[in-house]
Amino acid sequence: MANSYTKIYIHFVFCTKYREPLIRPEFELRIWKYIGGIARSNNMNALRVGGVADHIHALISIPSTITIAKAIQLIKGGSSKWINDHFFEHRSFRWQKGYGAFSVSESGVPSVIRYIANQKKHHKTKTFKREYRALLEKYNVDYDERYVFD
Repeated sequence: MANSYTKIYIHFVFCTKYREPLIRPEFELRIWKYIGGIARSNNMNALRVGGVADHIHALISIPSTITIAKAIQLIKGGSSKWINDHFFEHRSFRWQKGYGAFSVSESGVPSVIRYIANQKKHHKTKTFKREYRALLEKYNVDYDERYVFD
């Protein structure tokens, strides 16, 4: 084969440091768009970005030349700097150290896009901890409860 062809969808989930509710409604859309721009400028495609005050979900298609770890480093690092520069001039905004990254099939893309779009409604009845545990279980991720929510 002369060329490589891939389509890799990753559903990323990551939180603000200590899950503080720092993503305020008045600037959240700008953050979602900026994350989409980070993806675009690094040859990724953000199909949907959204979330609530303390965490973000992003469905991103990554090229075969970028690892999952590199993709999240670019997204979290670039967005954290931008958020500090534009919204938190006198205090420090940070993302929590870890993240979730779940592979999504082509047929699952529409469902994940809807799921991310409905985060506000979803979190009226479900806590982040409950949601995240459900994602870990849905994707059969082995985890130690002691270290999930540090």
